Amino acid sequence: MAHPVTHTISDQPNCWPALPLAAWKDTCATLHMWTQIVGKVRLALTPAMNHWWNVPLYVSARGLTTSPMPYDSRAFEVEFDFVEHKLFIRVNDGTGREIALVPRSVADFYKEFMSTLHGLGLDVPIWKMPVEIPDPIPFDEDRVHASYDPEYAHRFWQILVSADSVLKEFRSRFIGKSSPVHFFWGSFDLAVTRFSGRKAPEREGADPITREAYSHEVISVGFWPGSGDVQDAAFYAYAAPEPAGFPTAPVRPQRAFYHPQLKEFILMYEDVRSSKSPTAALLDFAQSTYEAGATLGQWNREALERPTTNVA
Repeated sequence: MAHPVTHTISDQPNCWPALPLAAWKDTCATLHMWTQIVGKVRLALTPAMNHWWNVPLYVSARGLTTSPMPYDSRAFEVEFDFVEHKLFIRVNDGTGREIALVPRSVADFYKEFMSTLHGLGLDVPIWKMPVEIPDPIPFDEDRVHASYDPEYAHRFWQILVSADSVLKEFRSRFIGKSSPVHFFWGSFDLAVTRFSGRKAPEREGADPITREAYSHEVISVGFWPGSGDVQDAAFYAYAAPEPAGFPTAPVRPQRAFYHPQLKEFILMYEDVRSSKSPTAALLDFAQSTYEAGATLGQWNREALERPTTNVA
């Protein structure tokens, strides 16, 4: 099914800067922990939603934000600003504070952030253990991760802004249940997920988090800076449960490939940014992997997809 590229998504080089993981892996690891600290505040204060949609952060015009969170009779927002390189805490009563984003340990960041919240009358206890990483260190004890390179933090955010716009374009083609485009601080990735509307078979031995996340059939696409078996920035797509034939399904662009250990299709970020149109390449990847999963999984595509004509 052909879909035109619409709206104002840019293919300018500054919107898709180079992001070799080797050049900023220490900053990436530190920033991952900082976002987990802030994200856990959001988790503590927001009502639980299906598939943990109350957990993620969101791409903003300056960085990453929690969006407004309730606290007694007030509301406040925490935003990583990767333009000024500050963390802003803004309260709806007009008060607020800022914290400089500079090279410092996770322990020091945690101490100042929690102290600043306390000074604003916002006391939010969180579980101090990081999640979804090997060998976690409690936030208040972590002096291993202490890097912050503003240039690469800014590049990472620029890519998130571009990918967020493209994934929102992709999301608009679907009229079934779909997640927002959101940033999961646990896995440090930007993702959007479509649902068939059918419950998924229970995963034997799944923990409560996984059981809730994959309670229904999904096809997801996203971006992350790389880790584990994929040692550089990449886009990914998967179907859960994975239908028969999915690993060998033809997908686009040509450089996309199926990773048997991850059980995901992978398209390296460098292949996207070096293509004639990064926007078109990413939309092609998202659309073709979705079509493979939805067709093989026998989703009711006619009922779930917006017609290509008459798009608002």
